[in-house]
Amino acid sequence: MSVCVETSLGVITIENEVIARIAGMTAMECYGIVGMAAKNMKDGLFQLLKVESLTKGIKVMVEENRLTIDFHVIVEYGTNISAIADNMISTVKYKLEQALDLEVVKINIFVEGVRVG
Repeated sequence: MSVCVETSLGVITIENEVIARIAGMTAMECYGIVGMAAKNMKDGLFQLLKVESLTKGIKVMVEENRLTIDFHVIVEYGTNISAIADNMISTVKYKLEQALDLEVVKINIFVEGVRVG
């Protein structure tokens, strides 16, 4: 489902893929985030996604032009996961609200792995 914003000049439609890409690029700028993760259906394991596949680790849900976003991430070993999550939530929320003028009501972060080295 996409977001539709009505203005005096017409309607703006923003696809979930665009929202996920903005959110993913913003998350990748946060300290301690190695990348997004996707579940390998064959093995049931999570793998690190390349930048071009970034949105596969992000789920965007829209309800009445309010956003809920789920991130599946891999973090760097030795970092404080709670601090990383807090920083990522506030950064992504700010950037999305500034770029899209939509309310972000919830950001869920699922840490699927830790990269060592």
